[in-house]
Amino acid sequence: MAVITISRQYGSGGDEIAARVCDILGYNYFDKTMMAMVASESGISDEDFVDFSEDTYKMRGFLDRLLGRRVTAKVETWQQDEATGKRTLTVQKLDEAQGSDLVRSTILAAYERGNVLVLGRGGQAILKEEPNVLHIRVVAPMGARVLRIQDKQGLSLDEAHQIAILRDQTSAEYLQHFFDIEPDNPALYHLIVNTGKWDIESAAQIIVNALSHLPRLSVG
Repeated sequence: MAVITISRQYGSGGDEIAARVCDILGYNYFDKTMMAMVASESGISDEDFVDFSEDTYKMRGFLDRLLGRRVTAKVETWQQDEATGKRTLTVQKLDEAQGSDLVRSTILAAYERGNVLVLGRGGQAILKEEPNVLHIRVVAPMGARVLRIQDKQGLSLDEAHQIAILRDQTSAEYLQHFFDIEPDNPALYHLIVNTGKWDIESAAQIIVNALSHLPRLSVG
């Protein structure tokens, strides 16, 4: 079954749209919980799985600068001896690149399941060559985004504006660093939805309608 990726500007309503699309279609939402489940099925302990997303990348970049070092995370994997059948727990430390590769692997595994929506995490790059994937970009004018952020987080207009700028920069750096793409490149997407023109429900319905017209077994 088809898969949807949604890339969004911070404050554009992309998260709410993704949740609504999942409700309408009965899709699984590819979040940290699902990532841990898929990773666990691949032999990675869900207790030690680390979600390397745009938000994590922002936090890690701050810690790197603060501590003057690369921050690593650990995962635990079970290795089974083919001869004896004995299982051994192995602890492995991951740097950012390895963490990104782990995210890539779990997204590809989720893609094989189908009926899943991937929000962020470079899904538009990881699945760009896979058939039956609808790629969406959700955007909005800066003024509309600032008002949403202000209302949701109880900030001043200036604070909300600065957060929007920072998150744009962080997301662009994350996608450029790990996937060599520019998030605002329209060629990456089947559809760009401007929530300055559409409300959340209308935007979700547009995406659902677009999915019904997605050519099956075609690339992109």
